[in-house]
Amino acid sequence: MAVLPIRIIGDPVLRTVAEPVTEFGPGLRRLVADMLETMEDVDGAGLAAPQVGVSQRVFTYQMDGVRGHVVNPVLELSEEFQEDMVEGCLSIPGVAFPVRRRARAVVRGSDADGAPVEFEAEGLLARIAQHETDHLDGVLFPDRLEGEDRKAALRAIRSIDYRSQVDDTVGKRAPRIGSAFGAGRAAPGAAFGAGHRR
Repeated sequence: MAVLPIRIIGDPVLRTVAEPVTEFGPGLRRLVADMLETMEDVDGAGLAAPQVGVSQRVFTYQMDGVRGHVVNPVLELSEEFQEDMVEGCLSIPGVAFPVRRRARAVVRGSDADGAPVEFEAEGLLARIAQHETDHLDGVLFPDRLEGEDRKAALRAIRSIDYRSQVDDTVGKRAPRIGSAFGAGRAAPGAAFGAGHRR
């Protein structure tokens, strides 16, 4: 297993709709294992394959000590919304805002061996599934914001010196990885993305 470099906003892979997985086997199992290790290393709640430069429909998650992954996820969302919660993103370090998400989701897909996966998620786990599935569709959480929050998020993104963020993170993490790693902790108080283990 390996800790993978995380792509940050501005990388085209984050705005590309990921391709469905059609080949299951050792390569996919290795990708999932590496994503789980990377997610654990950065203390994230979830990680989508495009965030590590792989344009395939795979995400990993961890909450309350439970870790898992879904290949080719399809979400069936409730009509009801949950209370807005602050989200951050490993690919947008230092930016966090309240995001509106559906209250519940039925998550269907496969595991890395092609076996069916299905589970019901509510609250935080439903939020994680929606956030990570958005990544697979080239959608980032600021796209979900409206009004002043959206304007503030875009201003914050424009003001961040991402080259400095990457250099600083690489310096701190050089013993673990050998290439640019664009992840960072979400802003203090952020409840999603990084820096907050559930």
